[in-house]
Parts: sequence; structure tokens; C-alpha cells
Amino acid sequence: MAVNLIKERWTSKVAELTIGGSLKVGGETTLPFLQFEGAIPNKPLAVLEVFDQEPVDWPDMLKEAWAGVLNDPVAWAKKCVEYGADAVALRLMSAHPDWSDASADDVAKTAKAVAEAVNVPLIVIGCGVEEKDGVILPVICDALSGKNCLIGCVTPNNYKSITAAAIGGGHSLIASSPLDINLAKQLNILITEMAMPVERISIDPIVSALGYGIEYAYSIMERARMGALTGDKMLAVPVTCFVGAESWKSKEARDPDVPEWGPQADRAILWEVMTATSFASAGGSIMIMRHPESVKRFKAYVDELMVSNAY
Repeated sequence: MAVNLIKERWTSKVAELTIGGSLKVGGETTLPFLQFEGAIPNKPLAVLEVFDQEPVDWPDMLKEAWAGVLNDPVAWAKKCVEYGADAVALRLMSAHPDWSDASADDVAKTAKAVAEAVNVPLIVIGCGVEEKDGVILPVICDALSGKNCLIGCVTPNNYKSITAAAIGGGHSLIASSPLDINLAKQLNILITEMAMPVERISIDPIVSALGYGIEYAYSIMERARMGALTGDKMLAVPVTCFVGAESWKSKEARDPDVPEWGPQADRAILWEVMTATSFASAGGSIMIMRHPESVKRFKAYVDELMVSNAY
């Protein structure tokens, strides 16, 4: 007997964001992976993160995955490509006042070297200090002019200088705001008022790892996706999720000495993969991860769902 599937009819779509000239994300006209209801032209991206200075707080298991390249961001980025990353996310931690307090010119040289060394798009992330990012990211935008990078993260306190430089350099932006739909919309409105097209914005709702408030993050992202599909242009943008940064802070991923939790080599990877797959199911588009095995498993999950739901 034939079964008639009841399909939801949405009236709008998520904007399609292009990084690096050809890599596209977004563009959906339905909820995640429901190809029988609408179009899902692009897969969620699996991105590997690179620091421009050796990380000081990573667990040994994570450092071992990048042995030999932690002091060389160019070599590290090349390894990311070898491991199948869709893009490389360069985090400029050397500029952090508590790290090396590197200058804008210094980090720009590193960013240019990484961009020239890899054949995948580049995402450039500041050091996380709003004032310092407001100084270094405009210089990065100028140094990488024409490469169509994704630059982040901009906040209500530093968006003006970074947005102006991103427009001039032909880049897109990651707009970061706490888990609140209205705050995300407000920041996007401010950015677009500076003549940045909404198609060149991704939002970072500041997610959590598995077991650490992921339910709230999931619900906010799901509401944002539904808002996008019902016509809210300020929510109709791809979502960037800093999965690795959150997952590898959790004790379940970091602690090697809890036998009842199982081997760290298994649970740490699963913690990152499960966080990423959860957010992909909620509407996340760009997963910035840290372990190459996590990327491998996440991509396999996405490939399977893209086929299994195409009724």
C-alpha cells in the first residue's frame, strides 16, 4: 500500500554563504536532512582548527593527533587538508594579551602564509578578546583581500571596524552573540546597516558541548532555523558551531583516569562527534572541530543522512 508522506511547506530559505570562492554552505528550504520536504543543496562543513601558537591547555590526547606541527601553523594547516577538512580555521591566539600579545602585523603574516599554503578556504578567528580583535581583524581583512575568507568573531562592541574592513576585503563575517535569538538578530541588523549583505553573514550563537547545556543550544538553533524558513531574513543565515573548543573543555573528553567512563581515546572522540551531529541536526552549518578522527566520523554521518533521507 502506498504511503503518502505529510510534508511541511515552508515559505522561505536559508541564505547561501560562499567561502573561498567556491565552497558553499546554507541554501536550505527545509529542516536539516529532510530532503523529501525541500532542497538541501549543501552539506554541513567539517572544519579543522589551527592555532598560530602551540596550545597551552589542550589534553595530551589531542596534542598527540598533531604531533610535530603544533609549532608550525602552516604545516598544521596542510595536515588538516590531508585529513579531509572542508576548510581550515586559523585561530590567532598569539595575539591574546595573556599569550604572546602579538601585533596585528605579526598575525597577518601568519594568516597570509597559511592562506597561501592550502587549497581549501580559510576561516580566521581572533583571539577572543573583543578589543584586541577589533584591532587585528581589520588588518587581517586587508592582508587577505580577495580571498573571500570567513572572519570572526564580531560582537556588538567591535563590529564596526571589522565589518568595514571585511566589506573592503571581500570577506564574510561570523557574528557572535549569546544564546538568544533577539540578540543574534540585533547584531545582524547592525552589520547589514553597514551595507554587508546578509548572504555574507554566519551566526555564532555560542554553543555548548554534549552534556553541558546542549539541549538549550539545540533549541535556540532549531528556533532560529524555523524563523529563517518562515521569512525572518535576519535569522536566515548559516550557523557556525565551535564544537572542538567546547567539547575538549569537558572533563569527559580531557580526563584519562576514569576507567568507568571507558577509554579516553573512544569517549573523547565520541564527545566531539556527538556534539557536532546534534548541532547539524538542529541546523548548524559550519562545525569547527579539533580532532581529525572526529572530522572523519562526522563526515561519514552527514554522507549517510544525505542519502538515507532523500525519499
